[in-house]
Amino acid sequence: MAQIDLAEDKPRLGRKRDHSRDPEILEAALDVLTECGYDGMTIDMVAARAKAGKATLYRRWPSKSELVLEAVGCMKSSHVDLSSPPDTGTLRGDLVAMVRSPTIRDSERKLKVMAGIVSMIARDPELAVAARQALVEPRAAANRIIFQRAIDRGEIPADADVDTLCMISPSLVSYRVLMLGEHVDRAFLLHVIDHIILPAVGLTPPAEG
Repeated sequence: MAQIDLAEDKPRLGRKRDHSRDPEILEAALDVLTECGYDGMTIDMVAARAKAGKATLYRRWPSKSELVLEAVGCMKSSHVDLSSPPDTGTLRGDLVAMVRSPTIRDSERKLKVMAGIVSMIARDPELAVAARQALVEPRAAANRIIFQRAIDRGEIPADADVDTLCMISPSLVSYRVLMLGEHVDRAFLLHVIDHIILPAVGLTPPAEG
């Protein structure tokens, strides 16, 4: 009788996938997305940018939409805690404290990512939700906290339209970056605060000197 090799009957465990390079790959996906748009990007392009094997990406993300969805969902700003924005005691002080060079660059990149996925958002409700949560809601939530503080301390009227106020700066930034192709800098954002937002709530900006 032939001897049975019991080792052959043991299930072979697959090699554990290495996810250590996922952050680099997702960053590469965002870079390609901002340069080429969703329709123009391919997983092969992302693999080349990340210097990763195409097979690795296809095993991890079977489709381009899955790769983009995760990349967008993982976008976070590490430069400021948007869940607890600065509290300086005044509306202007709080808004100015949010104007930092790293967050300006981060906002521009998020706008370009948003522009890159516009064509896909209409077809994929899941991506639309992920984009709103990652690219829009964190800053909007921080702005709502800042304006609500101003209402609570009686600095601005209780019936101030907070939702509309929160849209002023992002809307102007979006137009400047996406339509005019111009960069956003600190001077531009301070101008928006002092000459548009503060007058809109009945506050007088500080005298320029």
